[in-house]
Amino acid sequence: MSQAATVLFATCDLCDAHKNDSSGAFRVLPPVFKDFGGLRRFSGPVVTVKCFEDNSLVKVAVESAGRGRVLVVDGGASLRRALLGGNLAAAAAQNGWAGVVVDGCVRDVAELAQCSTGIRALAAMPLPTDKRQEGQRDVAVQIQGVWIRPGDWLYADEDGIVVMTAPHTA
Repeated sequence: MSQAATVLFATCDLCDAHKNDSSGAFRVLPPVFKDFGGLRRFSGPVVTVKCFEDNSLVKVAVESAGRGRVLVVDGGASLRRALLGGNLAAAAAQNGWAGVVVDGCVRDVAELAQCSTGIRALAAMPLPTDKRQEGQRDVAVQIQGVWIRPGDWLYADEDGIVVMTAPHTA
C-alpha cells in the first residue's frame, strides 16, 4: 500500500501549510478539472503520459500495475477526443491505480462513476481517439501551466488538486 493511502490529507490544509512556498516544490492546479471517478479523494506518486488525441499509451499505463500511483495525462487540453473511457477506467481500478488526471476529455461518464479510482478531466466527449501509438511516457508535463514530473506526489479532493515534490507526512 502506498504511503499516501495511509496518510490523511485535505488540500486546503496542504495549501495552508505551503502557502508561502516559493521554491516550486508545492504547486496547485487551476480549478478547471471535473470529478468523474468513483473516488473523490485520492493521492499517490505520479506517472506521466503525454499524448494528443491518441490514448495508446494511456491504455498501456492503466493495464500495468498501478501500485497506488496517479496517472497524469497531458492531452494538450484537447476537447475533441476522449483519452479515457469506461474500459480503461475499469482497468485502472482493477490494476490498483489511485487516480487518473486527464488534461483533456473522458467518456462513458456513468461507467467512470462506478470505478473505484479517482478520475479528473476537463470535460466529457463521446468521440474516441485514433490509435497511432504516439506519445511519451515518464516525461515532465505541463498541465494547465503547472509543471508535473514523474515521481511528484499528487493529492486530490473535493477542493482541488495539489502537487508536491515529496510525499506529505502527517
